[in-house]
Amino acid sequence: MGAKKPRVVIVGAGMAGITAANRLYVASEGRFEVVVVEGGMRIGGRINTCEFGGDRVEMGATWIHGVGGSPVYEIATRVQALSSEQPWECMDGMLEVSRTVAEDGSEVDPAVSERVSALFKSLMDFAQGKAKAVGDGGRSGSGHREVEEEERLHEVAAEALEVCKGESGGMKNLSIGSFLRKGLEIYWERNGYGKNWRRKLDEEAVFAMHENTQRICTSADDLSTLDFSAESEYVMCSGREITIAKGYSSIIESLTSVLPSGTIRLGWEVVKIDWRPVEDVSEIGHADPLPVTLHFRDGAKISADHVVLTVSLGVLKARVDRDSGLFAPPLPSFKTDSISRLGFGVVNKLFLQLPATNDRTDFPVLQLAFHRTDSGFKNEGVPWWMRRTASLAPIHRSSHVLLSWFAGKEALHLETLTDEEIMEGVSSTVDSMLPSPSGSVSRNGKLNPKKLPNGSQGGSAKFEKVLRSKWGSDPLFLGSYSYVAVGSSVDDVDALAEPLPRATEATRCVRHPLQILFAGEATHRTHYSTTHGAYFSGIREANRLLQHYYYSK
Repeated sequence: MGAKKPRVVIVGAGMAGITAANRLYVASEGRFEVVVVEGGMRIGGRINTCEFGGDRVEMGATWIHGVGGSPVYEIATRVQALSSEQPWECMDGMLEVSRTVAEDGSEVDPAVSERVSALFKSLMDFAQGKAKAVGDGGRSGSGHREVEEEERLHEVAAEALEVCKGESGGMKNLSIGSFLRKGLEIYWERNGYGKNWRRKLDEEAVFAMHENTQRICTSADDLSTLDFSAESEYVMCSGREITIAKGYSSIIESLTSVLPSGTIRLGWEVVKIDWRPVEDVSEIGHADPLPVTLHFRDGAKISADHVVLTVSLGVLKARVDRDSGLFAPPLPSFKTDSISRLGFGVVNKLFLQLPATNDRTDFPVLQLAFHRTDSGFKNEGVPWWMRRTASLAPIHRSSHVLLSWFAGKEALHLETLTDEEIMEGVSSTVDSMLPSPSGSVSRNGKLNPKKLPNGSQGGSAKFEKVLRSKWGSDPLFLGSYSYVAVGSSVDDVDALAEPLPRATEATRCVRHPLQILFAGEATHRTHYSTTHGAYFSGIREANRLLQHYYYSK
């Protein structure tokens, strides 16, 4: 008889779990017994490709965030997933902005939008360590005026950082939100906008629009909870950002295709993981059982030499502090502390289908710049949950499907609404904010009828169907992706990724190392919140086991 294969149970059939299974099976040439257990009834995790309105759309992961160095792009290229006869979401890339509409229905002066956008980008570049120092002559290709403006914006960012450091007592408690707002204040002071209240109001609305986009990018409900220092440690893949013509699910399907039949078990929801944090070698006999036991919702059990846990940070947050938590015994404090400190937010996508009987392919790309609610320009036609979405736009140039993104409290509330309530709320927003033909807008809170893209008057922005994601209320995810919150750091990401039992002097005699390994986007120090970060984490944990058994080449 051959030697018994080490049994590895992978919890979760998302990008990290499927990648780990693929790597273990292929690289070891089948010398592991690999089982993937998935609590839901589909593979993919936070990747979920669907069809809506005749187009292919993504309910979760959408973009390849930079093609340079991205394993997702490499797989998509290899399996020829980057072209399709069926139209797909963002097949034209990000459509150019045609209108930035303010709270009162007026169109924001493009010069104002460009100026504020440049400020916001400069502040974020500075926070991410991408801005050049003042006086650096390396800005080739820029005209003299452009260089001067870049340097002025850089000076604003540098001053904002120094002021914020003084106010927060250093870098430890400094947030992206406070830095951005301080930058806007300093920008106003330097440009003397205090007396031009209308221009200032529009600039603040456009700035808030960019903040809302940043909320979606990071999943932070409030940017005041987003750690400043972590921004410069986050690594972006280079090159253009694209979507996948045949859907993100094609990547998961490719990785899964090499696994033996029966490897993945759907509907197996883990309710408890028994493990051995400390062992006395002298009391362990030769018939020592496998060290980890997984208990499932239906009462079944599986024992394993190693478990690769890829559940979301949201699930970990919900399951580690309870008396009847996921782990027995409970996780050590270095794990629970990091889980508690790191951020995990909710981002949802809303798709709306325009009537197919009407030619609505000319629906504009709208950027929505909402004024402060105390500004006197609050639009009563806009429901509160729409006020922090940044855009509403067709998913490609000829599509009858519109897309809007939501984060935080608004994203959670979106999950509770009926389809009818959603269509009514979005219709009311569009009808009241699109400019009238004359461009005139009532200043008394009663807006004039608006001319819509099909030539009809206000009240006619109707939709046929709605499709939205519900990541926040899904018990298998409880949110969308992670971020480094104020009070945490990327060191907490590393702590979350560390296997158990912990490799310390006190545990050198442990008979069963690497009992629980942690993977998933939240465990990757420089690529958290992304599918390629999840991929890299799955490779990392698979390689850890391959090296442990000397199977790696």
